[in-house]
Amino acid sequence: MEAVLGIIFGIGIPGAVIITWIFFRSKERQMLIQKGFTNDQIISLYSSKKNPYIWLKLGIIVVFFGIGLGVGGLLENLTNVEMFLPFGFITFTGLGFVVGYYVSRKFEKEDQENEV
Repeated sequence: MEAVLGIIFGIGIPGAVIITWIFFRSKERQMLIQKGFTNDQIISLYSSKKNPYIWLKLGIIVVFFGIGLGVGGLLENLTNVEMFLPFGFITFTGLGFVVGYYVSRKFEKEDQENEV
């Protein structure tokens, strides 16, 4: 029974998310066409929305999450206190978000200076 529920949730939830994303993206495109946008304008609108440093941010966050798991697990094993594992990965993941923000902001400023 648990395996069936796992399969249902493992396939059903990501499937629902993907179908919802496709549906709303289609609606968004339909609305742009109804507003009178041409195909070239729609393509330029979507290309201007992309953040080139999203993978850099995500990588920094994942690395800090891993460091938090490692530090939390190490402290948990050394002290036999079970609070350190969640504390470690939550704290370091938050720190990863902050570092990712400042690193991407630095690169975005450099890009703006190079464009001018």
